[in-house]
Amino acid sequence: MLLIQVSNALSVTVIEQVGPAGTAWLRMCFGGVLLLIIARPRLRSIRARDLPALLVLGLVTGFMTTFFLAAVERIPLGTAVAIEFLGPLAVAGIASKRRSALAWPLLALVGIVLLTEPWHGRMDLVGVGFALLAGTCWALYNVFTQSVGDRFSGISGLALTIPIAAVFTAPVGLPQVLGGNAALWVLLLAAGIALITPVISFGLEMLALRRMTHTAFGTLLAIEPAFGVLIGLLVLSQSPTAMQLVGIALVVIAGAAAQRGGGRQRVEPHPAD
Repeated sequence: MLLIQVSNALSVTVIEQVGPAGTAWLRMCFGGVLLLIIARPRLRSIRARDLPALLVLGLVTGFMTTFFLAAVERIPLGTAVAIEFLGPLAVAGIASKRRSALAWPLLALVGIVLLTEPWHGRMDLVGVGFALLAGTCWALYNVFTQSVGDRFSGISGLALTIPIAAVFTAPVGLPQVLGGNAALWVLLLAAGIALITPVISFGLEMLALRRMTHTAFGTLLAIEPAFGVLIGLLVLSQSPTAMQLVGIALVVIAGAAAQRGGGRQRVEPHPAD
């Protein structure tokens, strides 16, 4: 989570040069190349029934990053993370068998209102919309990351899906790169960010999801909005107000309370056909 938020903060510089979609596409491209070199996935091990999960995971991964960076371009990092977190949090509440679990997404929504402070008339609705779209993709990403991680060993599943993400985001990302300032230093910075996310951080998430339930994983994810505020403050000098800190606290509490569970029985990857 810390690595993801550091990479998002560093991406702001690249966004200024090639736009949010261009930045996301460069991260997917460089990340895909690095993962293919590191993991060297066996293409022959892919079965026909694996393709839907791989394609969906590639699609939601690419646009989760694209929508989120579009949000970060307009609203503070910590606010964007908290709004995005509504996606997996809402899924947890809906999937729960306890009706009381629906109270936690509502508590998080109260936190989001405190974060965006609409009574000041400065809420960027487009930025909030992008963050909500990123949250939808994030919810799907968690589900399909576990599915793909169970099927392929190590991070080979990630090495297959990130290039797919690059292909899906090319129609929106490539035009921004070609129309922006794709100088050498911008490309090198994007490559460095890609090493952090998606290569290292997404790889760690895939390995974690192989060992944890969605509920336990989601409980830990509740800390991410706080990481977003911290990195936004340290890297981007985005100082939250006291009311916004209360909003972040409510989102974190709601996330931790909504998802309860323990460890997941270790799932070994299926042998290649």
